[in-house]
Amino acid sequence: MIRVYDRIADIDAAAWNTLAGPHPGLQHAFLDALEQSGSVNAETGWQPCHLTLWDAEENGQLMGAMPLYRKAHSWGEYVFDWAWARAYEQQGLDYYPRLVSAVPFSPLPGNRLLARDDASRAALIKGAIELTRQLGDSSLHILFPTPEDARFANQHGMQLREQVQFHWQRDPAWTSFDDFLGSMSHDKRKKIKQERRYVREAGVTVERKAGADITEADWRFFIRCYQHTYREHRSTPYLNLDFFLRLHAAQPDACLLVLAYREGQPIAAAFDLVGPDALYGRYWGAVWDSAGFVPGLHFELCYYQGLEFALERGLNLFEGGAQGEHKLARGFMPVTTWSAHWLAHPAFRDAIGRFLRQERQAVDEWAEQLAAQHPFKKGESAG
Repeated sequence: MIRVYDRIADIDAAAWNTLAGPHPGLQHAFLDALEQSGSVNAETGWQPCHLTLWDAEENGQLMGAMPLYRKAHSWGEYVFDWAWARAYEQQGLDYYPRLVSAVPFSPLPGNRLLARDDASRAALIKGAIELTRQLGDSSLHILFPTPEDARFANQHGMQLREQVQFHWQRDPAWTSFDDFLGSMSHDKRKKIKQERRYVREAGVTVERKAGADITEADWRFFIRCYQHTYREHRSTPYLNLDFFLRLHAAQPDACLLVLAYREGQPIAAAFDLVGPDALYGRYWGAVWDSAGFVPGLHFELCYYQGLEFALERGLNLFEGGAQGEHKLARGFMPVTTWSAHWLAHPAFRDAIGRFLRQERQAVDEWAEQLAAQHPFKKGESAG
């Protein structure tokens, strides 16, 4: 039995989390904080319509679920389909609204078909496509699924798209940042040391705060930085202070703040999500003091402090976020990520299918070229 919910709060949290597993961005509390804070709703163009599958023969047990949203735009997705929208518009067709399964505002790879078995996964895809038809929407999109979910979606009628992210993976021989640094080529090692030295010489100190050590004042400073970054790019922030406070209250161990100070005053901050075996780089910003810009501070807060934290905690993965070839020189290697797409219009389905096949070849070639430029010594591990 398929049911659709316009509030995740109406779905039992324990049942959802049993299917979602430990990924912090898929937890019921994380998605609920997005909704309760007003970051995700119809007004922001993210109308929740979470798809669930129930087994009527087993006391209504939740067998499957998809975090699903009816989208009025393509902002905050990190799989760029603006050209598809323009093509629809040129033919007098509506591309929006459409259904999107994703973690809002974050290019976080992870399970999207939260299910007990393959039969339930198949039922979720069938139910999502049928819901797309019932609503009269243009399409269904599953963003950043696991490779297993992507293959399963492809087997059940959805077309796959490839992208590249940059992830750091720990080599078992690395127990400290110096171990990691020692595995890199001379030029790359020298560059990283230089960037870290710039920060120290600017009189900047850095502090990592995790879990219960983070205060409300820390969050208030971070949101200033986060909002300032969006304003500098002439954009509207997706998230608000209420979201971060709710997230911290519900999932304190999933929160890491990296704070930079100069002369005792905070000037920059970065936020990472912490999972059982992975760190997920998310947002950063700076509110410069009168002394101005600090070269290398972005790399220090967003990469090097996260790497040190991951090594100290024994985490095996650090996802640096969407895009960014500059991450390669800092030890983050190219990794293929996926999205799956079903379009209701047959002609557009065929046209986009041809485009995706051509794009996939180009993405594969680019990823191979990037991997060949890895920053490690000859014969050393790339993680």
